[in-house]
Amino acid sequence: MRTILNNRIFFWLLLSVPAALATAGWWSGRIDTMDMLHPTGEWSARFMILAMMIGPAIDVFGSRGWLRWCLARRRYLGLAAFFYAVLHLVFYVVDMGDLPSILSELPIASIWTGWLALILMVPLAMTSNDRSMQILKAGWKRLQRLVYPAAILTLLHWIWVHDGMGGALVHFIPLFLLVLARIVKSIGTKNKEYENA
Repeated sequence: MRTILNNRIFFWLLLSVPAALATAGWWSGRIDTMDMLHPTGEWSARFMILAMMIGPAIDVFGSRGWLRWCLARRRYLGLAAFFYAVLHLVFYVVDMGDLPSILSELPIASIWTGWLALILMVPLAMTSNDRSMQILKAGWKRLQRLVYPAAILTLLHWIWVHDGMGGALVHFIPLFLLVLARIVKSIGTKNKEYENA
């Protein structure tokens, strides 16, 4: 079982299950194009949140075995978030039907936040590989910080599209709490170092 879970292909197949099920429903006609927007967007946000939670979780709880396992697959989660966002865009374009309709919605806050979040995700996805890390060196980490504004924009997009905060906050609050706990722990550690200096 451990061998299967550690298999990269199996993990990718696991990440693709929601997309495969939803797309199969759409292809068969059971799911309308408009109804594909919600699940693809949600799964993109979920995978982004999961990828972002790993670092703070390690800082708060320590380098436990299951967290190291997650850390080794963080890039896959980030790429899955991007691919689901692209799928979300594809169904949005199909649902809108033509370019003038798409352009007419660009000034709407609930729409341009989604576009901007996706644009910020592009360089993250393009550099999510070992070669980019070697080329960019310290700049790679700085570039990866674009995930934070992308996440904020994703949260705003979700809230405004659905005209409510409930679903979005249920997903984002665990990430917020982990980041807050990391900050508190970091401040506590610095204070102890100062007192012991």
